[in-house]
Amino acid sequence: MVKVSYMIRRDYLVVGAGIGGASACEGIRKYDKRGSVTLVGAEAFPPYKRWILSKSFLREKEANLKKLQEFDERWFEAHKIETRFGTVVTQFNIDRRLAVLANGESIEFTKACLAMGSRPVRPPAAGTSLGNVIYLRTIRDALALREMASLEKTIMVVGGGLLASEAAASLRMMKMKVGLMHRDAYLLNRYVDPNTGVWLTDYFAKHGVVLSMGEALNGFEGKTVLRNIQTKSGNRFPVGLAVVACGAEPNLDLVRNTPLAGPHGSPVTEYLETEEKGIYAIGDLAFYPDRIMGGMRRQTHWENAREQGLVAGANMTGKKRIRYEQVPYFWTEMFDLRMDFVGDFTLPPTRVNLDGSYPKKKFSARYYQGDKLRAILLCQQTQREVDAAKNQLRQAQGK
Repeated sequence: MVKVSYMIRRDYLVVGAGIGGASACEGIRKYDKRGSVTLVGAEAFPPYKRWILSKSFLREKEANLKKLQEFDERWFEAHKIETRFGTVVTQFNIDRRLAVLANGESIEFTKACLAMGSRPVRPPAAGTSLGNVIYLRTIRDALALREMASLEKTIMVVGGGLLASEAAASLRMMKMKVGLMHRDAYLLNRYVDPNTGVWLTDYFAKHGVVLSMGEALNGFEGKTVLRNIQTKSGNRFPVGLAVVACGAEPNLDLVRNTPLAGPHGSPVTEYLETEEKGIYAIGDLAFYPDRIMGGMRRQTHWENAREQGLVAGANMTGKKRIRYEQVPYFWTEMFDLRMDFVGDFTLPPTRVNLDGSYPKKKFSARYYQGDKLRAILLCQQTQREVDAAKNQLRQAQGK
Protein backbone atom coordinates (compact mmCIF):
# COMPACT_ATOMS: atom_id res chain seq x y z
CA MET A 1 0.00 0.00 0.00
CA VAL A 2 1.17 3.48 -0.84
CA LYS A 3 0.92 6.00 1.97
CA VAL A 4 -0.91 9.10 0.84
CA SER A 5 0.50 12.15 2.55
CA TYR A 6 -1.60 15.21 3.13
CA MET A 7 -1.08 18.51 4.89
CA ILE A 8 -2.94 19.90 7.87
CA ARG A 9 -2.39 23.26 9.56
CA ARG A 10 -2.35 23.69 13.33
CA ASP A 11 -1.73 26.61 15.67
CA TYR A 12 0.06 24.34 18.14
CA LEU A 13 1.92 21.06 17.74
CA VAL A 14 3.03 19.12 20.84
CA VAL A 15 5.54 16.34 20.13
CA GLY A 16 5.56 13.74 22.90
CA ALA A 17 2.61 12.44 24.90
CA GLY A 18 4.09 11.99 28.35
CA ILE A 19 3.09 14.10 31.32
CA GLY A 20 5.02 17.08 29.91
CA GLY A 21 3.22 17.06 26.57
CA ALA A 22 -0.19 16.58 28.18
CA SER A 23 0.50 19.43 30.61
CA ALA A 24 1.53 21.66 27.71
CA CYS A 25 -1.91 21.01 26.17
CA GLU A 26 -3.48 21.92 29.51
CA GLY A 27 -1.42 25.12 29.69
CA ILE A 28 -2.44 26.09 26.14
CA ARG A 29 -6.13 25.50 26.79
CA LYS A 30 -6.08 27.56 29.99
CA TYR A 31 -5.33 30.70 27.95
CA ASP A 32 -6.44 29.80 24.42
CA LYS A 33 -9.73 27.91 24.20
CA ARG A 34 -9.98 27.98 20.41
CA GLY A 35 -6.54 27.51 18.84
CA SER A 36 -6.06 24.19 17.02
CA VAL A 37 -3.82 21.72 18.89
CA THR A 38 -2.39 18.34 17.85
CA LEU A 39 -0.56 16.07 20.29
CA VAL A 40 1.62 13.31 18.80
CA GLY A 41 2.92 10.43 20.94
CA ALA A 42 4.91 7.30 20.12
CA GLU A 43 3.09 5.13 22.66
CA ALA A 44 -0.38 3.77 21.97
CA PHE A 45 -1.56 4.85 25.45
CA PRO A 46 -2.75 8.29 26.52
CA PRO A 47 -0.35 10.03 28.97
CA TYR A 48 0.13 8.04 32.17
CA LYS A 49 1.96 8.15 35.50
CA ARG A 50 5.29 6.71 34.37
CA TRP A 51 6.76 7.00 37.87
CA ILE A 52 4.40 4.28 39.22
CA LEU A 53 5.84 1.63 36.86
CA SER A 54 8.75 0.72 39.13
CA LYS A 55 6.63 1.04 42.28
CA SER A 56 3.05 -0.06 43.00
CA PHE A 57 2.16 -0.98 39.39
CA LEU A 58 4.88 -3.63 39.35
CA ARG A 59 3.80 -5.11 42.69
CA GLU A 60 0.02 -5.30 42.30
CA LYS A 61 -1.43 -8.79 41.80
CA GLU A 62 -3.50 -7.62 38.84
CA ALA A 63 -2.11 -4.99 36.45
CA ASN A 64 -4.31 -1.95 37.04
CA LEU A 65 -4.04 0.25 33.93
CA LYS A 66 -6.79 2.57 35.24
CA LYS A 67 -4.59 3.61 38.16
CA LEU A 68 -1.86 4.65 35.75
CA GLN A 69 -4.02 7.05 33.76
CA GLU A 70 -3.27 10.73 34.06
CA PHE A 71 -5.20 12.19 31.10
CA ASP A 72 -7.69 9.91 29.38
CA GLU A 73 -9.07 10.15 25.82
CA ARG A 74 -12.18 11.93 27.11
CA TRP A 75 -10.08 14.76 28.55
CA PHE A 76 -8.55 15.44 25.14
CA GLU A 77 -11.95 15.31 23.45
CA ALA A 78 -13.47 17.65 26.02
CA HIS A 79 -10.64 20.15 25.48
CA LYS A 80 -10.77 19.79 21.67
CA ILE A 81 -7.22 18.49 21.40
CA GLU A 82 -6.54 16.22 18.45
CA THR A 83 -4.35 13.24 19.39
CA ARG A 84 -2.11 10.96 17.36
CA PHE A 85 -1.13 8.18 19.76
CA GLY A 86 0.99 5.31 18.53
CA THR A 87 2.75 7.41 15.92
CA VAL A 88 5.99 9.36 15.75
CA VAL A 89 7.23 12.52 14.12
CA THR A 90 9.87 11.44 11.60
CA GLN A 91 10.92 14.88 10.33
CA PHE A 92 10.83 18.28 11.96
CA ASN A 93 11.62 21.23 9.68
CA ILE A 94 12.32 24.30 11.77
CA ASP A 95 12.46 26.83 8.90
CA ARG A 96 9.25 25.66 7.23
CA ARG A 97 7.52 24.97 10.56
CA LEU A 98 6.60 21.56 9.26
CA ALA A 99 6.44 18.12 10.89
CA VAL A 100 6.07 14.84 9.01
CA LEU A 101 4.44 11.92 10.85
CA ALA A 102 5.14 8.22 10.35
CA ASN A 103 1.55 7.77 9.13
CA GLY A 104 2.25 10.06 6.16
CA GLU A 105 0.57 13.18 7.52
CA SER A 106 2.33 16.53 7.40
CA ILE A 107 1.50 19.19 9.98
CA GLU A 108 2.26 22.81 9.33
CA PHE A 109 2.40 24.53 12.72
CA THR A 110 2.72 28.04 14.07
CA LYS A 111 4.17 27.04 17.45
CA ALA A 112 5.54 23.76 18.77
CA CYS A 113 6.52 22.18 22.05
CA LEU A 114 9.12 19.39 22.15
CA ALA A 115 8.34 16.92 24.94
CA MET A 116 9.85 13.66 23.68
CA GLY A 117 11.25 12.62 27.06
CA SER A 118 14.11 10.16 27.54
CA ARG A 119 15.14 6.69 26.50
CA PRO A 120 17.09 4.20 28.61
CA VAL A 121 20.85 4.17 28.15
CA ARG A 122 22.09 0.84 26.79
CA PRO A 123 25.41 0.05 28.47
CA PRO A 124 28.38 -0.41 26.10
CA ALA A 125 28.47 -4.19 26.63
CA ALA A 126 27.73 -7.37 24.72
CA GLY A 127 24.26 -8.93 24.68
CA THR A 128 22.19 -5.85 25.56
CA SER A 129 19.47 -6.93 23.08
CA LEU A 130 19.12 -10.53 24.31
CA GLY A 131 15.69 -11.81 25.29
CA ASN A 132 14.90 -11.28 29.00
CA VAL A 133 17.10 -8.16 29.23
CA ILE A 134 14.55 -5.49 30.13
CA TYR A 135 14.78 -1.69 30.12
CA LEU A 136 11.97 -0.34 32.29
CA ARG A 137 10.52 2.74 30.60
CA THR A 138 7.02 2.06 29.26
CA ILE A 139 3.80 0.28 30.28
CA ARG A 140 4.78 -2.51 27.87
CA ASP A 141 8.15 -2.92 29.61
CA ALA A 142 6.46 -3.08 33.02
CA LEU A 143 3.90 -5.64 31.84
CA ALA A 144 6.66 -7.77 30.29
CA LEU A 145 8.71 -7.55 33.50
CA ARG A 146 5.71 -8.60 35.63
CA GLU A 147 5.10 -11.59 33.40
CA MET A 148 8.75 -12.69 33.15
CA ALA A 149 9.41 -12.18 36.85
CA SER A 150 6.72 -14.73 37.67
CA LEU A 151 8.52 -17.34 35.50
CA GLU A 152 12.16 -16.73 36.42
CA LYS A 153 13.73 -17.81 39.71
CA THR A 154 16.43 -15.14 39.91
CA ILE A 155 16.46 -11.56 38.69
CA MET A 156 19.47 -9.26 38.49
CA VAL A 157 19.03 -5.49 38.51
CA VAL A 158 21.93 -3.67 36.85
CA GLY A 159 22.41 -0.12 38.17
CA GLY A 160 22.23 1.70 41.47
CA GLY A 161 20.25 4.86 40.82
CA LEU A 162 16.62 5.67 41.57
CA LEU A 163 14.98 3.39 38.98
CA ALA A 164 17.29 0.45 39.74
CA SER A 165 16.74 0.77 43.48
CA GLU A 166 12.95 1.12 43.15
CA ALA A 167 12.70 -1.87 40.79
CA ALA A 168 14.90 -4.06 43.03
CA ALA A 169 12.84 -3.13 46.11
CA SER A 170 9.52 -3.81 44.32
CA LEU A 171 10.67 -7.19 42.97
CA ARG A 172 11.96 -8.16 46.41
CA MET A 173 8.62 -7.15 47.96
CA MET A 174 7.05 -9.59 45.47
CA LYS A 175 9.15 -12.32 47.14
CA MET A 176 11.44 -12.71 44.13
CA LYS A 177 15.11 -13.69 44.43
CA VAL A 178 16.72 -10.37 43.53
CA GLY A 179 20.34 -9.45 43.00
CA LEU A 180 21.58 -5.92 42.39
CA MET A 181 24.86 -5.12 40.69
CA HIS A 182 26.29 -1.62 40.85
CA ARG A 183 29.72 -0.32 39.96
CA ASP A 184 29.84 2.07 42.92
CA ALA A 185 30.25 1.34 46.63
CA TYR A 186 26.71 2.34 47.65
CA LEU A 187 23.24 2.99 46.19
CA LEU A 188 22.04 6.41 44.98
CA ASN A 189 25.68 7.56 44.97
CA ARG A 190 24.80 10.38 42.53
CA TYR A 191 22.59 12.00 45.16
CA VAL A 192 23.37 10.97 48.74
CA ASP A 193 26.37 11.35 51.01
CA PRO A 194 28.48 8.26 51.85
CA ASN A 195 26.99 7.72 55.35
CA THR A 196 23.40 7.80 54.06
CA GLY A 197 24.42 5.69 51.05
CA VAL A 198 26.01 2.97 53.19
CA TRP A 199 22.96 2.91 55.51
CA LEU A 200 20.58 2.61 52.52
CA THR A 201 22.67 -0.13 50.90
CA ASP A 202 22.66 -2.10 54.18
CA TYR A 203 18.89 -1.63 54.32
CA PHE A 204 18.56 -3.37 50.95
CA ALA A 205 20.82 -6.21 52.14
CA LYS A 206 18.69 -6.63 55.29
CA HIS A 207 15.62 -6.96 53.05
CA GLY A 208 17.23 -9.83 51.19
CA VAL A 209 18.55 -8.13 48.05
CA VAL A 210 21.84 -9.87 47.16
CA LEU A 211 24.24 -7.00 46.48
CA SER A 212 27.28 -7.00 44.22
CA MET A 213 28.68 -3.53 44.84
CA GLY A 214 31.76 -2.28 43.02
CA GLU A 215 31.03 -4.67 40.13
CA ALA A 216 31.03 -3.23 36.60
CA LEU A 217 29.09 -4.94 33.82
CA ASN A 218 31.11 -6.66 31.12
CA GLY A 219 28.28 -8.28 29.18
CA PHE A 220 25.15 -10.41 28.98
CA GLU A 221 25.63 -13.97 27.78
CA GLY A 222 23.20 -16.31 26.02
CA LYS A 223 22.26 -17.41 22.51
CA THR A 224 18.86 -15.76 22.20
CA VAL A 225 17.81 -15.47 25.84
CA LEU A 226 19.91 -14.34 28.80
CA ARG A 227 21.80 -17.07 30.66
CA ASN A 228 24.62 -15.29 32.53
CA ILE A 229 25.81 -11.83 33.44
CA GLN A 230 29.54 -11.30 33.38
CA THR A 231 31.37 -8.58 35.30
CA LYS A 232 34.61 -6.78 34.45
CA SER A 233 36.30 -8.54 37.36
CA GLY A 234 35.48 -11.92 35.75
CA ASN A 235 32.55 -12.95 37.96
CA ARG A 236 29.62 -14.75 36.32
CA PHE A 237 26.07 -14.65 37.66
CA PRO A 238 23.65 -17.29 36.30
CA VAL A 239 20.38 -15.36 35.89
CA GLY A 240 17.42 -15.69 33.53
CA LEU A 241 16.17 -12.10 33.74
CA ALA A 242 17.93 -8.74 33.98
CA VAL A 243 16.48 -5.29 34.57
CA VAL A 244 18.91 -2.69 33.22
CA ALA A 245 18.66 0.80 34.72
CA CYS A 246 21.89 2.60 33.86
CA GLY A 247 20.45 6.06 33.29
CA ALA A 248 18.49 7.77 30.53
CA GLU A 249 19.33 10.11 27.66
CA PRO A 250 17.11 12.77 26.08
CA ASN A 251 15.29 11.85 22.85
CA LEU A 252 16.75 14.58 20.66
CA ASP A 253 17.34 12.60 17.44
CA LEU A 254 14.50 14.46 15.72
CA VAL A 255 16.36 17.78 16.07
CA ARG A 256 19.95 16.47 16.01
CA ASN A 257 22.41 18.91 14.33
CA THR A 258 20.11 21.88 14.92
CA PRO A 259 20.32 24.60 17.61
CA LEU A 260 17.53 22.70 19.42
CA ALA A 261 19.93 19.90 20.45
CA GLY A 262 22.91 20.60 22.69
CA PRO A 263 25.26 18.30 24.60
CA HIS A 264 23.15 18.64 27.77
CA GLY A 265 19.68 18.69 26.24
CA SER A 266 17.72 21.37 24.42
CA PRO A 267 18.85 24.83 25.63
CA VAL A 268 15.91 27.05 26.57
CA THR A 269 15.30 30.45 28.16
CA GLU A 270 13.63 30.97 31.54
CA TYR A 271 10.35 30.96 29.55
CA LEU A 272 11.26 27.47 28.22
CA GLU A 273 11.57 28.79 24.64
CA THR A 274 14.45 27.61 22.45
CA GLU A 275 16.46 30.09 20.39
CA GLU A 276 13.97 29.36 17.59
CA LYS A 277 11.08 31.70 18.39
CA GLY A 278 7.82 29.84 19.00
CA ILE A 279 9.48 26.46 19.60
CA TYR A 280 9.62 25.32 23.22
CA ALA A 281 11.25 22.35 24.95
CA ILE A 282 10.25 20.85 28.30
CA GLY A 283 10.74 17.97 30.72
CA ASP A 284 13.65 15.59 30.19
CA LEU A 285 14.78 17.61 27.14
CA ALA A 286 14.96 21.11 28.60
CA PHE A 287 18.36 22.48 29.63
CA TYR A 288 17.07 25.52 31.46
CA PRO A 289 18.39 28.36 33.65
CA ASP A 290 17.67 27.55 37.30
CA ARG A 291 16.52 30.90 38.67
CA ILE A 292 16.68 29.75 42.29
CA MET A 293 19.69 27.44 42.66
CA GLY A 294 21.67 29.08 39.83
CA GLY A 295 23.36 27.64 36.75
CA MET A 296 21.79 25.59 33.97
CA ARG A 297 19.97 22.37 34.76
CA ARG A 298 18.22 19.42 33.12
CA GLN A 299 15.86 17.36 35.28
CA THR A 300 14.34 13.99 34.48
CA HIS A 301 11.57 13.89 37.07
CA TRP A 302 7.79 13.85 36.84
CA GLU A 303 7.08 17.04 38.86
CA ASN A 304 9.49 19.03 36.69
CA ALA A 305 7.88 17.85 33.43
CA ARG A 306 4.40 18.55 34.79
CA GLU A 307 5.20 22.12 35.89
CA GLN A 308 7.25 22.94 32.79
CA GLY A 309 4.43 21.75 30.53
CA LEU A 310 1.96 24.11 32.19
CA VAL A 311 4.38 27.04 31.93
CA ALA A 312 5.38 26.38 28.29
CA GLY A 313 1.76 25.86 27.24
CA ALA A 314 0.76 29.20 28.77
CA ASN A 315 3.72 30.99 27.16
CA MET A 316 2.98 29.46 23.73
CA THR A 317 -0.39 31.22 23.62
CA GLY A 318 1.25 34.64 23.89
CA LYS A 319 -1.40 35.58 26.49
CA LYS A 320 1.05 34.99 29.34
CA ARG A 321 4.78 35.37 30.07
CA ILE A 322 5.59 33.01 32.93
CA ARG A 323 9.13 32.25 34.03
CA TYR A 324 9.87 28.70 35.11
CA GLU A 325 11.02 28.99 38.70
CA GLN A 326 11.01 25.89 40.90
CA VAL A 327 13.26 24.49 43.59
CA PRO A 328 14.46 21.20 42.03
CA TYR A 329 12.53 18.33 43.62
CA PHE A 330 11.98 14.59 43.29
CA TRP A 331 11.12 11.68 45.54
CA THR A 332 11.38 7.91 45.76
CA GLU A 333 9.82 4.93 47.54
CA MET A 334 11.81 1.79 48.35
CA PHE A 335 10.43 -0.89 50.67
CA ASP A 336 8.81 1.08 53.51
CA LEU A 337 10.97 4.18 52.98
CA ARG A 338 9.84 7.44 51.42
CA MET A 339 12.64 9.86 50.58
CA ASP A 340 12.25 13.42 49.29
CA PHE A 341 15.11 15.24 47.57
CA VAL A 342 14.86 19.03 47.64
CA GLY A 343 17.47 21.26 46.01
CA ASP A 344 20.69 20.71 44.06
CA PHE A 345 22.30 17.30 44.48
CA THR A 346 24.70 17.60 41.53
CA LEU A 347 27.83 18.27 43.63
CA PRO A 348 28.99 16.22 46.62
CA PRO A 349 28.44 18.27 49.80
CA THR A 350 31.39 19.68 51.73
CA ARG A 351 29.37 19.33 54.95
CA VAL A 352 26.31 17.31 56.00
CA ASN A 353 24.09 18.06 59.03
CA LEU A 354 21.93 15.12 60.07
CA ASP A 355 18.79 15.56 62.19
CA GLY A 356 17.13 12.34 63.37
CA SER A 357 18.61 8.87 63.08
CA TYR A 358 19.18 6.10 60.56
CA PRO A 359 18.05 3.26 62.91
CA LYS A 360 14.65 4.98 63.35
CA LYS A 361 14.44 5.49 59.54
CA LYS A 362 13.40 9.09 60.14
CA PHE A 363 15.85 11.89 59.44
CA SER A 364 16.68 14.95 57.39
CA ALA A 365 20.15 15.62 56.02
CA ARG A 366 21.17 19.15 55.04
CA TYR A 367 23.86 19.38 52.37
CA TYR A 368 26.16 22.40 52.34
CA GLN A 369 28.66 23.73 49.82
CA GLY A 370 30.94 25.78 52.07
CA ASP A 371 28.51 27.81 54.20
CA LYS A 372 25.67 27.68 51.71
CA LEU A 373 22.78 25.24 52.11
CA ARG A 374 22.26 23.59 48.69
CA ALA A 375 20.06 20.54 49.26
CA ILE A 376 17.91 18.77 51.86
CA LEU A 377 17.27 15.03 51.88
CA LEU A 378 14.20 13.99 53.90
CA CYS A 379 13.38 10.42 54.97
CA GLN A 380 9.87 9.60 56.26
CA GLN A 381 8.92 13.27 56.63
CA THR A 382 5.56 14.97 56.06
CA GLN A 383 4.56 17.11 53.08
CA ARG A 384 4.69 20.09 55.44
CA GLU A 385 8.36 19.42 56.11
CA VAL A 386 9.04 19.05 52.37
CA ASP A 387 7.40 22.44 51.72
CA ALA A 388 9.39 23.98 54.58
CA ALA A 389 12.60 22.57 53.04
CA LYS A 390 11.75 24.24 49.71
CA ASN A 391 11.25 27.59 51.46
CA GLN A 392 14.45 27.17 53.45
CA LEU A 393 16.42 26.57 50.26
CA ARG A 394 14.89 29.62 48.54
CA GLN A 395 15.89 31.75 51.52
CA ALA A 396 19.40 30.25 51.66
CA GLN A 397 19.94 31.31 48.01
CA GLY A 398 18.56 34.77 48.81
CA LYS A 399 15.42 34.25 46.64
